[in-house]
Amino acid sequence: MQIAKKIIAILISIGLGLVFIYSGNTKLLPVIETFEFTFVDIGVANWYTAPVIARLLIGLEFFIGFLLIINYNLKKFTLPFTVGLLLFFIIYLIVQISISGNNGNCGCFGEHHKMTPLQAIIKNIIMIAGCLIVYFIFDGWKTKNNKLLLSFIGVTAILIPFIFNPVDYAYTSNNLDEKVNYPLELNLLFEPEDTSKVEVPKVDLRKGKHVIAFMSLSCPHCRIAAKKFKLIKKNNPDLPIFFILNGEKAKYKPFIEDTHADNIPYSFCLGKTFINLAGANLPRIYYLDNGILVKKVDYYELNQYNIEDWLKNGTVK
Repeated sequence: MQIAKKIIAILISIGLGLVFIYSGNTKLLPVIETFEFTFVDIGVANWYTAPVIARLLIGLEFFIGFLLIINYNLKKFTLPFTVGLLLFFIIYLIVQISISGNNGNCGCFGEHHKMTPLQAIIKNIIMIAGCLIVYFIFDGWKTKNNKLLLSFIGVTAILIPFIFNPVDYAYTSNNLDEKVNYPLELNLLFEPEDTSKVEVPKVDLRKGKHVIAFMSLSCPHCRIAAKKFKLIKKNNPDLPIFFILNGEKAKYKPFIEDTHADNIPYSFCLGKTFINLAGANLPRIYYLDNGILVKKVDYYELNQYNIEDWLKNGTVK
């Protein structure tokens, strides 16, 4: 009977460890940006420190996952550490619900499996229950070289996110053509031949400086860009950002429920007009100065500080 309990405890511990490993992996690959945005949104990081903090937290998940899988020193170290982290996540999710409601994706499993904050809280409570079961059954094992082993596992776990998805502050939009400094055919938007397919923007994009993003409501990369724009606009509401959206209007509501980018003005544009202005690769993001397209970026390169510098000093980075 005692052996059976021990086996059950070992299996639960391994299962918990696999959840942590999977959780970290889904945040890390293929895109880590939406997880990075979380730290900007809650105000604990800026656009430069968020990528580092995101990878450190993923590394911490890998660290706990590895220790749970090998059943290392469960009762005295691994399980208390695990429960403490899960309680921290629960408190954060409760705060998130109190501020934004039980909406959108909590990000526990990146963009792979979307969960509301309440679902994530329930998941974490179940994991804590699993930890308690193991705690009262199995102590795990430890070695004489505890500090050396923990240091090795810890350093390895922390380095993994930086190796497999390194921080790149020097990214440039190599996939975009270099043609700039030409007038964008904005008459296609403001003097449309078919008003059933083109909604005239309420903002006059032909005058002054604007950052325009062409997005499809069904494009996953567009949603990532919209989430980033939402935070940029939240941090600086005065920035002249505008969305040109392509897709069925019925899809706008789920798009906004996911991205929360309802703080950015938009208009719809369908058919050939959208393709003529944006091309086929989305999202397309343009800096416009009195109708002149002066810079093209993609969502990786999109940077709040560069936009602010361009608006203030005219410097295009």
